[in-house]
Amino acid sequence: MEASFVDLRKKSAEIIKALNRKERVTLLYRGKPAAIMEPIGEQSETAPEKASQHAAFGMWVDRETDNSVDGQVRNLRRRRFDDL
Repeated sequence: MEASFVDLRKKSAEIIKALNRKERVTLLYRGKPAAIMEPIGEQSETAPEKASQHAAFGMWVDRETDNSVDGQVRNLRRRRFDDL
């Protein structure tokens, strides 16, 4: 199925029905393909990653400064001339 971005706004129910029928929907912008919407399968290929395994989790552990949230906010709000 092909749909324009205007159709996405005005005929979203039809697009959702097409996705429920396991059809791919190609979104057109000014007549040219811009995106492809695909239905999500029953089983995902990869298991969701746990938050504790994410690379950003604990990224400030090695910092020597105050690790508390209050300390970080206080540091951000301090005046520029406090160090002089």
